[in-house]
Amino acid sequence: MGNQVDKMKLSHQSPRIGVSYIFSTDDEEPEGENSNVDGADKEHRTGTEQKHYDMSNEVECAVYHRGECIYEKSVKTAAMETYSPEILLNKCKAGDLVEFVTTGTVPPLGEIKNSFLTDASQGRRCRIVNELYKFKALSAEMVVQNAMEQVGAKDGELSWRNSECFAAWCRFGKREFKMGGEIRIGKQPYRLKILMSDKQSHMLEFQCLEDLIMEKRRQDQVGRTSVDQELANHFNIDDFDQDP
Repeated sequence: MGNQVDKMKLSHQSPRIGVSYIFSTDDEEPEGENSNVDGADKEHRTGTEQKHYDMSNEVECAVYHRGECIYEKSVKTAAMETYSPEILLNKCKAGDLVEFVTTGTVPPLGEIKNSFLTDASQGRRCRIVNELYKFKALSAEMVVQNAMEQVGAKDGELSWRNSECFAAWCRFGKREFKMGGEIRIGKQPYRLKILMSDKQSHMLEFQCLEDLIMEKRRQDQVGRTSVDQELANHFNIDDFDQDP
């Protein structure tokens, strides 16, 4: 994202081990990445310094399915505080979903690997994000098993469009996170509520959770300032919802 959530990782057995993703672009060789949860992207290795990550530019939002809140993100909560990977090692446990934050673009998910948390982070700050999705989590053993069974999968073998979908599937086991997990029949039961201010918000509707996550991650990539500008350009202020 403009200040963007980078990837997700699943803590595995030892707090120092995790399932990793490798992301690739058309212009670069695949790069190793790690998997705790959404994740987003990995910074390109161009030799330039990583841009400062500004949490205030993260997009706050909520996701609803048929009126029930299934995801909520507010950067104002203490749970969204980020840490260095070395510090997070003492906070996370097996089955936790860990999100790395960085600036830059989001390459496509290319491969799932097993790696150390500190190696996968490549120096990026991270945080535990178990509570973003409101689904009931599987046992830690099952979460780790789900992740480890996919290690080595790449490209056409992958059933998830991004690291967030994969990590969330590992933790919750829901088919909705998989590609084609839901049939598109014209109805739009999912709503993405973008929180613009304390009293203003805008709602987008989607046929499936997979499509909604892709849009949410796009907004994470460009950042709050850009999303605010997009909505200001395309919607009259009267179109914003006033109620939660």
